[in-house]
Amino acid sequence: MIVEERIYTLEIARVGEYLKLYEEHGIEIQKRILGNMVGYFSTEVGPLNQIIHMWGYDSFEDRLKRRAELGADPGWQAYVAKIKPFLLKQENKLLIPAPFSPIGGIR
Repeated sequence: MIVEERIYTLEIARVGEYLKLYEEHGIEIQKRILGNMVGYFSTEVGPLNQIIHMWGYDSFEDRLKRRAELGADPGWQAYVAKIKPFLLKQENKLLIPAPFSPIGGIR
């Protein structure tokens, strides 16, 4: 398993609006296509106005396939057009769980 961590930095005071749009228009599409949501968070301390979400994949190839399918989905494209004005910065990391991690590491 690998985990993708995505961090979005939003315009000031737009986190609530973003989360509402995501819940109404984005979450079901993402869960249907990506499958394994590890977690979805907003920041309270430290860098503010950030959304952090993590998705688990069986492999890098599984991630590539699912992300391509998500990007091609018309509903997802419509959702992205709604939230794009909120986004100031995006960071992505691919994380490899340690063998003793509760979500299962690569052996």
